[in-house]
Amino acid sequence: MAMGKYSRVDGRRPSNYCSTVTIVVFVAFCLVGVWMLMSSSVVPVQNAELSSKENTSNGKRTVNRSVSKQFEDSSGALQEDETKQDVNDLPRKEYGNAVEDNQEEKIIKESTEENVEFQNQAEENQEENRFKDISGERNESQEEPKTEDENDRNGNGEDEQLKVGDRESNSEAKETEKDGGMSKDEQTESEERSGENKFGSSESENSSEEEQSADETQQSAENNGGSQEKDQNSNEIFPSGAQSEILSESTTQTGAWSTQAAESQNEKMNQQSSKSEVQNGYRWKLCNATAGPDYIPCLDNWQAIRKLTSTKHYEHRERHCPDEAPTCLVPLPEGYKRSVKWPKSREKIWYYNVPHTKLAEVKGHQNWVKFTGEYLTFPGGGTQFKNGALHYIDFIQKSVPEIAWGKRSHVILDVGCGVASFGGYLFERDVLAMSFAPKDEHEAQVQFALERGIPAILSVMGTKRLPFPSSVFDLVHCARCRVPWHIEGGKLLLELNRVLRPGGYFVWSATPVYQKLPEDVGIWQEMSRLTKSMCWKRVSITKDKLNAVGAAIYQKPTSNECYDKRARNEPPLCEESDDPNAAWNVPLQACLHRVPIDESERGSHWPEQWPQRLTNPPYWLNSQVGVYGKSAPEDFAADYTHWKTIVSKSYLNGMGIDWSSVRNVMDMKAVYGGFAAALKDLKVWVMNIVPIDSPDTLPIIYERGLFGMYHDWCESF
Repeated sequence: MAMGKYSRVDGRRPSNYCSTVTIVVFVAFCLVGVWMLMSSSVVPVQNAELSSKENTSNGKRTVNRSVSKQFEDSSGALQEDETKQDVNDLPRKEYGNAVEDNQEEKIIKESTEENVEFQNQAEENQEENRFKDISGERNESQEEPKTEDENDRNGNGEDEQLKVGDRESNSEAKETEKDGGMSKDEQTESEERSGENKFGSSESENSSEEEQSADETQQSAENNGGSQEKDQNSNEIFPSGAQSEILSESTTQTGAWSTQAAESQNEKMNQQSSKSEVQNGYRWKLCNATAGPDYIPCLDNWQAIRKLTSTKHYEHRERHCPDEAPTCLVPLPEGYKRSVKWPKSREKIWYYNVPHTKLAEVKGHQNWVKFTGEYLTFPGGGTQFKNGALHYIDFIQKSVPEIAWGKRSHVILDVGCGVASFGGYLFERDVLAMSFAPKDEHEAQVQFALERGIPAILSVMGTKRLPFPSSVFDLVHCARCRVPWHIEGGKLLLELNRVLRPGGYFVWSATPVYQKLPEDVGIWQEMSRLTKSMCWKRVSITKDKLNAVGAAIYQKPTSNECYDKRARNEPPLCEESDDPNAAWNVPLQACLHRVPIDESERGSHWPEQWPQRLTNPPYWLNSQVGVYGKSAPEDFAADYTHWKTIVSKSYLNGMGIDWSSVRNVMDMKAVYGGFAAALKDLKVWVMNIVPIDSPDTLPIIYERGLFGMYHDWCESF
């Protein structure tokens, strides 16, 4: 409120009137003083309302100049009715009118209150130290030089040298401004709260030499019980021109520090801007490839394929991943529909999901696939089993009963699978088949298999090892798989020997077995020589009269005795340094790996029969430490228990998954295969992936009757 200069107004009251009033008010003051002393302990706030009243009377010359000077620069809080009309809420052009209106209201105050406050000074000096300590603690630790902007707003920048109290008050206000960053509405509310504390005027009276008024914006931020005071003159309260413009535009940019509110707001804006750039600046594109929906980055990399110096070993069918993984979306085929559910999908799929008819034209007579209206249908036939896969499967077991589908033989490899009908019908015999074929002129035959709900991957017997560990498949099957096993020292057949379990079977159903054409006879002779030198035992040659085909079945040895007795070391034994389990991008070699014979080595014994092998730790884990730090058997059991609990309580019941519509699942980091084992009772199959930079636990997965492969997740699958 207006003070100081506005309190020095000419004109005096009659002396006898002043004396009378002084005596009367003195008595009243004594009563008030006693009450203030009693209540001061619970009113730790300061208020200059009384001080304001004494300085608003017209004709305050009754006090001598020294007393007038003492009150000249003291600060006081706005009264409640005055605070409600905050200066910041007024237009700049109305500042002057607001000053005059307020001044007129204040002038009508009686000068008797001035005398009351003056005489009250002596008694309230006792309270001075306590109030100064309350507000001074912050001032002593936070005192800073007053900036030129602040001097201008207080109207004291050029009039006189700052007093100690002025610096302390302004420093306190500045600190509050930095910490609080209050808006104008908040300042007004703070002033109103301060104005209601009517009994804190002693500090403003007794420390006027030390605490000058700060600008209105800074002082209103003191909402913790500190000084809530106004400047003495209208220039200090209502700055005009450039000063008022600065106040109106910003109250948080003065000083060397920004406020938390400003910093947080800027960060929010930056984050929103970043999100907007991501959302608006980049959109996922469809892959621009001639393969369209059949695009596979590592198999359709024509830049790399064109640079190949030779393709006679099917190098062009192998993986050639681009240096930079593509960041595009492979489009869906036009007209794509939700896949037909298993087991109906084994017999038919939507044509528009895999819109290729060439295979139906070429292989339709062999009952591979037929085009029927909006469906592609699969009668269950194949090149070697035109009359159905189930009959052919039973024919194999009759030829060698020890195969024992679903018991002894549970995990098999089907080479050159076509549309994977063989593997699809092996589910009827509780057998899990890993089927693979290349991406060749038959157009997406593996895509047909996957759409049918049958496990299959794209791969080729070329120049590199298959992405599987050694000695993991119970049986390997090839039905007219078009692989020249006998050439180049039997390199390709030796790769099958690597992945076939000791004592496992190789089923070869091809024309050289049962036809007498010169070419077939030549191949048969070469295969007979090769298999004998590899110590494979031919256990059966049988003809299937229904399908007019035959099959030769071989068994891998379970010891190294035959290898050591060979007259010629052809094919040679692999070097001891050659790791048979190394399979990621390792070139093929025409050599034989010795059979493990140590009782603690994997491969020295046949696994337990299915399904016992699923839940029991493999015998060869006893001497190893598990992935999680315990002994391997404990790790294995704990992992299985963990996944059984998670699957039963979350995946099957708590995640909202309709498992009747789920057929194939991929575990991208399978470890022991516990997740797949926990899904055993569902009609799903799980592709267990062991990343190449993770512990090599894939042999354990195969040992328990599951399957999977190695993969580098920096490349496409």
